[in-house]
Amino acid sequence: MSRTVQSVLDRYAEGVPYERLAAAFRERRRWTGDDPRLLLAEAAASTTGQRFLGGVKPTVERFREAFVATDRIETLADLAAVDPEDDALVAAVGAQRKRRVLLEAAAALAARPEADDQAALLGWAETADHYRYDEDPIGSIAGVGPATFQYLRQLAGVETIRADPTVVRLIDAVADDLESAPLDTASDLRTIASGEWLALESSYSALEIDRIAWWTYTGDDEREAVLEVHGSPATAVTDCE
Repeated sequence: MSRTVQSVLDRYAEGVPYERLAAAFRERRRWTGDDPRLLLAEAAASTTGQRFLGGVKPTVERFREAFVATDRIETLADLAAVDPEDDALVAAVGAQRKRRVLLEAAAALAARPEADDQAALLGWAETADHYRYDEDPIGSIAGVGPATFQYLRQLAGVETIRADPTVVRLIDAVADDLESAPLDTASDLRTIASGEWLALESSYSALEIDRIAWWTYTGDDEREAVLEVHGSPATAVTDCE
């Protein structure tokens, strides 16, 4: 452990309930529950760069009301079989990119050998290689980059970090505070690698660093609004961003 890296990250982590924030992901305590259909919809809804409150949450809510609450789809295989131009899907999910990612990712997970959809999602997430994401059945889907790839893995409870704008800001800030460090945010994969390096050099896990970044670089009003969606105080849950 590098004391210098540790001391810098300690300053950013001060006052941040990062352990509980990370635990909400590890334990899949999402605002929608741990239903693989909704976790997949949440990741797909994020592919166009919309914020959680203004874009991702409404999309998932519409999808849940149209397809899950009505029992129209009971499994990921059912979801994969939906026509991309289905009127209800278009109305709920919107952009073609989000619909394609949702349906093709559902098909990829449904084809796995696990006994049920949740096991399939967890099995994929735990073994997926983000450095070779473009060779992965889900990572190779048009519209899925490292950020979406990692987000879905986080939603499945994997201890990892995303190339989120808040993570980029934190890594850049830490790099400025260190005299010398192999930190680089020029690409998504380099950002992820930099976050993993910080985790190796400190007591914080990659997911905890991700949560410290979100807390630090998200406005107070937005942060409180997102936490309220999850129905728990800030010390117990985290956001979807």
